[in-house]
Amino acid sequence: MKFKGVGLFVLGTLFGMEGIRLLSSKDAKKVYSHCTAGVLRAKDSVVDQITILQENCTDIYEEAKAINEERVKKEEDPEE
Repeated sequence: MKFKGVGLFVLGTLFGMEGIRLLSSKDAKKVYSHCTAGVLRAKDSVVDQITILQENCTDIYEEAKAINEERVKKEEDPEE
């Protein structure tokens, strides 16, 4: 029973060391770089879409203000 615990500890340590070596390899770094590049492209796309949405919302707001101003003018001077 005692040797089983020690054996599991040793196997876990070796597995952990190999895992660290694998995660810090050149191939793994290449994968990380490609994944990060994809995330950056997605972020740029989202930022562009948000900018377009904000511009559209500003246009809608300005048009709504103009409509309300026109309506107020008509209510104040119904003869026109």
